Amino acid sequence: METLRYFLFDVCGVNAGWKMEDVMDEEIEVINNTVAPDDHVICALSGGVDSTVAATLVHKAIGDRLHCVFVDNGLLRYKERERVMETFDRDLHLPVTCVDASEQFLSKLKGVVDPEMKRKIIGKEFICIFDAFAHELEQKLGKKPAFLVQGTLYPDVIESCPPPGSGRTHSHTIKSHHNVGGLPKDMKLKLIEPLKLLFKDEVRQLGRILKVPEPFLKRHPFPGPGLAVRVLGDVTEGNALDIVRLV
Repeated sequence: METLRYFLFDVCGVNAGWKMEDVMDEEIEVINNTVAPDDHVICALSGGVDSTVAATLVHKAIGDRLHCVFVDNGLLRYKERERVMETFDRDLHLPVTCVDASEQFLSKLKGVVDPEMKRKIIGKEFICIFDAFAHELEQKLGKKPAFLVQGTLYPDVIESCPPPGSGRTHSHTIKSHHNVGGLPKDMKLKLIEPLKLLFKDEVRQLGRILKVPEPFLKRHPFPGPGLAVRVLGDVTEGNALDIVRLV
């Protein structure tokens, strides 16, 4: 990236008129224009770089009308649940509800060995949980949240194109992402994806502007489907998950 920046700006003399601060301001404006003043929003929070920056950006735009939910799907890294909940409470002060759905996910994955099928199942279960969480919030707030925030990045979109059923042929699917194109048609939550045109290094840059703690921004990438795609075969067989967590 530094080499490319040197070539463009120092060698070619390109005018650097594009700034990440402008991207932040534009996204905040888009969010405020999309979300009505009385709307509430759910954020699918994993504790990784993407969802952390997305949550912080949306929180900056709409404040306490953002409701974050962290799902323990039984496929997380070692001590991930405890570390994520403690850090978000201590450092970012975001309202996060933890949902333990490990049994639900593992029961759906029993006997499944194909990684693409695992991804689809996990994506479907995530949406079911978010929809149920929205119903609980409706009872509490008297109004059901209308939007779901996801930390989808541009590489996710590229790798997942063409989306299932889209009829597009502009690119081949590299791998499916549970947050791109695979969402059920009857999902009642509309999507907000403020990072979907950014690459990972740009997301980290945006995170620094938003004052997201550096340890979050330097976290090692972890797949959305978790350890399910790092275990070859049935994740419920034997103690495969326990072994992979310690590797």
